[in-house]
Amino acid sequence: MAATRKPKRVLLKISGEAFRGNERYGIDVDAIQHIAKEISQALTANTQMAIVVGGGNIWRGTSDRARGIERVTADYMGMLATVINALSLQDALEKMGIPTRVQSAIEIAKLAEAFIRRRAIRHLEKGRVVIFAGGTGNPYFSTDTTAALRAVEINADVLLKGTQVDGVYSDDPRTNPKAKRLTELTAMEAIRKRLRVMDTTAFSLCMDNHLPIMVFNLYKDGNIRRAVAGDAVGTLIKPSKD
Repeated sequence: MAATRKPKRVLLKISGEAFRGNERYGIDVDAIQHIAKEISQALTANTQMAIVVGGGNIWRGTSDRARGIERVTADYMGMLATVINALSLQDALEKMGIPTRVQSAIEIAKLAEAFIRRRAIRHLEKGRVVIFAGGTGNPYFSTDTTAALRAVEINADVLLKGTQVDGVYSDDPRTNPKAKRLTELTAMEAIRKRLRVMDTTAFSLCMDNHLPIMVFNLYKDGNIRRAVAGDAVGTLIKPSKD
């Protein structure tokens, strides 16, 4: 049974760690090419896809701030890291013949378009993949919040959150073997249970704007295609109870 109706427009959130592949840090070209291939297989004539990328494979603001870098500076450095990842993914997608645009919330005119909501929607309507980089353009906001914000702005039908596990668990399955996978819950339940799939700001944006979230394993072949098709590939986080 499908978890959601087949969406027409989706926003896919990809963490920076996915770009790292088997490397300790930085970009693994094989990992980028694999992600691009999975995305290409998910696209159909009736699918519009936007993507938000993280930058944790290049810059981990939380840990690096602990070594004395001021918070705002560290956050801006993280935004720059997302631009690097966005450009690498754009390159891989376009080599597969997929027209792609990068829009950045921080202005880098020689590398990416500035984020303009109406232009982003127009790109999507023309069948282009749009990659959002630079976070929200402001410090103190995560790329999860960016994903929720951009999904709402472009009127996405669902936010697809790719992770290292196959959904949301009652606890961290990597450290607690008794953790149970949840097939469905509400955003408020996720907040109350302190499930750290996304931050509270991101959950609140989705809840207030009636946007469902599908959390799934990004690393399983075919999962992006299945998630885009509306199949139950992970955990559905509904904005509210039916």
